[in-house]
Amino acid sequence: MTSAALEPDRFSDRHIGTDEADAARMLAAVGAGSLAELLAQAVPADIARQQPLRLPAPASEEAALAELRAIAGRNRVLRSFIGCGYHGTHTPGVILRNVLENPAWYTAYTLYQAEISQGRLEALVNFQTMVCDLTGLPVANASMLDEATAAAEAMTLARRSVKSDSTAFVVSGDCHPQTLAVIRTRAEPLGITVVVADSADEWHAALEGDFFGALIPYPASSGWLLDWSAEVRRIHAKQAAAVFATDLLALTLLVPPGEWDADIVVGSSQRFGMPMGGGGPHAAFMACRDAFKRSLPGRLVGVSVDAHGHPAYRLALQTREQHIRREKATSNICTAQVLPAMVASMYAVYHGPEGLRRIAARVAAQAAVLAKGLAQLGFTQTHHGTAFDTISLKTDARTPELLARVLAEGINIRRAWDDYLVIALDETATRADIEALWRAFAADGQPLPDYAALSVDAQPLIPTALRRSSAFLTHPVFNTHHSETAMLRYIRRLSDQDLALDRSMIPLGSCTMKLNAASEMAPISWPEFAQIHPFAPADQRAGYALLDEQLRGWLAAITGYAAVSLEPNAGSQGEYAGLLAIRAWHAACGDHQRDVCLIPASAHGTNPASAHMAGMRVVVVACERNGNVDLADLRAQCEQHAGRIAAAMITYPSTHGVFEPGVRELCAIVHAHGGRVYVDGANLNALVGLAAPGAFGGDVSHLNLHKTFCIPHGGGGPGVGPVCVAADLAPFLPGAGTVGAVSAAPLGNAGVLPISWMYIRMMGAAGLTAATGAAVLHANYISARLKDHYPTLYGNAAGRVAHECILDLRPLKETSGITAEDVAKRLIDYGFHAPTLSFPVPGTLMVEPTESEPLEEIDRFIDAMVTIRAEIRRIESGEWPREDNPLKAAPHTAAALLAADWPHPYSRERAAYPVAGLRAAGAKYWPPVGRIDNAWGDRNLFCACIPVETAAD
Repeated sequence: MTSAALEPDRFSDRHIGTDEADAARMLAAVGAGSLAELLAQAVPADIARQQPLRLPAPASEEAALAELRAIAGRNRVLRSFIGCGYHGTHTPGVILRNVLENPAWYTAYTLYQAEISQGRLEALVNFQTMVCDLTGLPVANASMLDEATAAAEAMTLARRSVKSDSTAFVVSGDCHPQTLAVIRTRAEPLGITVVVADSADEWHAALEGDFFGALIPYPASSGWLLDWSAEVRRIHAKQAAAVFATDLLALTLLVPPGEWDADIVVGSSQRFGMPMGGGGPHAAFMACRDAFKRSLPGRLVGVSVDAHGHPAYRLALQTREQHIRREKATSNICTAQVLPAMVASMYAVYHGPEGLRRIAARVAAQAAVLAKGLAQLGFTQTHHGTAFDTISLKTDARTPELLARVLAEGINIRRAWDDYLVIALDETATRADIEALWRAFAADGQPLPDYAALSVDAQPLIPTALRRSSAFLTHPVFNTHHSETAMLRYIRRLSDQDLALDRSMIPLGSCTMKLNAASEMAPISWPEFAQIHPFAPADQRAGYALLDEQLRGWLAAITGYAAVSLEPNAGSQGEYAGLLAIRAWHAACGDHQRDVCLIPASAHGTNPASAHMAGMRVVVVACERNGNVDLADLRAQCEQHAGRIAAAMITYPSTHGVFEPGVRELCAIVHAHGGRVYVDGANLNALVGLAAPGAFGGDVSHLNLHKTFCIPHGGGGPGVGPVCVAADLAPFLPGAGTVGAVSAAPLGNAGVLPISWMYIRMMGAAGLTAATGAAVLHANYISARLKDHYPTLYGNAAGRVAHECILDLRPLKETSGITAEDVAKRLIDYGFHAPTLSFPVPGTLMVEPTESEPLEEIDRFIDAMVTIRAEIRRIESGEWPREDNPLKAAPHTAAALLAADWPHPYSRERAAYPVAGLRAAGAKYWPPVGRIDNAWGDRNLFCACIPVETAAD
């Protein structure tokens, strides 16, 4: 027996889809003698890593899981009634197993290709309808990153939507503390003054002055309730916006803010089935009045019609998005929290309006019983006599002692204003919990209240005038699927409509749709990670602290930077945090005038949007014909704006899919003019193990753990966007002191960090480097195989690409009338999600195969593209009309193919089975709708559940 036989399986062999024999075949196709030769041709020698990547030796899946289990064991799972927008919740098993833990849902991409996303789009329309119904407002988006950033986005939405020209925003001091912290961070670069009202007198005084909006907590963070209708009228009299931060479960019992004429309502849907997860991911929401809808940040799902006149869902009003508006964008949010939003919507579908009312009524009754019992024990001084689920007790000098006694009972509560204790109950609270709280507050020997007696006719602490009378969730979807069997089949029906990685390759350029391994995903459901409150005492979060420390250390080693923060809960927020660090560093150096951010014309739209939000002026740098940044123009811009250069933002490898040879020179030019270089980490999957941005001139990078490090895209979130910085910028990371919070929770989307930890721990340095090499090889293989059919638009001097390639389809429009969108839709008939459409160059497709795809699937994609090119030639020859051919009519639904009338000049067989492999059992994906009319949907905007009579048409 050889020593190799005793070695455990290498996870990298499972993760990387091709083996040595496959690599040899691909290298022959690209004309390289070895992988090392190909990489030498693709990667500039002057940026190549000089020292090997230092990471722990790779662990087997079993060993890594055992090691992570030990780390998780350092967390202590107590009952957490801390509140602050995070609550215990029961995730129904049918949703946990069939949505949250189901790759058909979590491996899907953002919903740009609507025809293959109808299931997820329906789930998000349910989410939007749920939010609209509960808040009483007509329009809601399809999720935000967290409640705190949603409130900050509401502030900026209010500023651009009202007539007031004030720069002041009023905030009640009894909002959640993290919400106030993020609002302050967001306001400062934009020149907004945050006026905090910590008392009724301060509130009334603030509303006497000038302001453009006011944020009202309902319920307040400490629990109290108030009829805010008169205050809304006062706010409107100032031509300002009334913004509410609320709780969806509470709104099943409370008068909704929309009935008081609120302008914007935000909050979190976390307690609708998503575990606390150390702070995230959770789907926040934003609803607004109809007049604000075209400025609403985030995704908005609407209803349109397909080519056959049937209702179909799509992303609406996409002209609002960053890739179009760039520095004029009103938000840098690119994706949000789609997977948690779908969990929340399924929770509402499963429980229905009556079930949600029951849950809320039970929580409210428990709070009333708790308050009665505490009053019997002598605790009669409360912050307010009203409440939904949260009680605030004045405990004066006994506060530390009582807090310790509650903790000894295995329960976390919150201290507020030094001499108050706040208890926020949730749907998991039991009689035993209430009695444990009484025990902690009772004096030695004092009899405990009688739970059974106090529960008789327990009335909630909600004033009669604030009790909801209006109906909600009346659509049949919320009143049908209440048995587990029905719910299981509804979830399955929706997932069957979509294409995700569990079905086929998703070759989206700049998106890195790689394997999300089962062993990486398993730990996110462990209670030791899932049931931790983000503001629990530090000793209860020791496991998360160690996970944070190790993951930050590994990411620093990979990127070549000195310090990392995991707080940003999306790539867009990582960008924003990195630019805030640069801005704060310049200010600390006395260079307050440095406000120019240089950004190449090819950059992703979030770059200029983030720069604008950070208070910087965007100056565009030209690109050369070969796609590289024009260094002469860069020098000219630096000279023109001498003394004002704050930063330059680049993506590397470039957005054009090439390792640009002049990146070191670019960094030197910017540094010579006093600026810092921001290297967008969107394409880090082409660098890991080969080069490090912090070593070739970068000062700041954000990463996308949902790309390079295997957190799944979830249909458009969650994500994690760590920000990595050079040593002198470390004091300016989020929460380090100078720069405030950018996310609600200190560890952002902590609940999904175990995924990236597992990936790095199992791959090790050699595995990660091999993955990068495979990603580069796969992209060059596709480019070489397709060059005679669709030329690659950009390559380096040797003709090599990085980890993705841009296929130029622009000439086809003139020769055949076929556009890149037509090819994208025809690929659906072949069972593929299209590559990235018309970005960064209109009329092109950007292909990124990643390292995880097997050669068989890569070849299947190539064969599909070659066959489609042959179909286009039949149009070019005149055999098929330009306006009636398999591409213009794509995608083809089963219903269209079975219709009695078939008016097309090509056969039904050609439409459905263009290649023989699609005839194999289970191989054919049938799109649920035909091509969707985007313009019709925007002209007839409707963003809620389709009425039954319309859906039945």
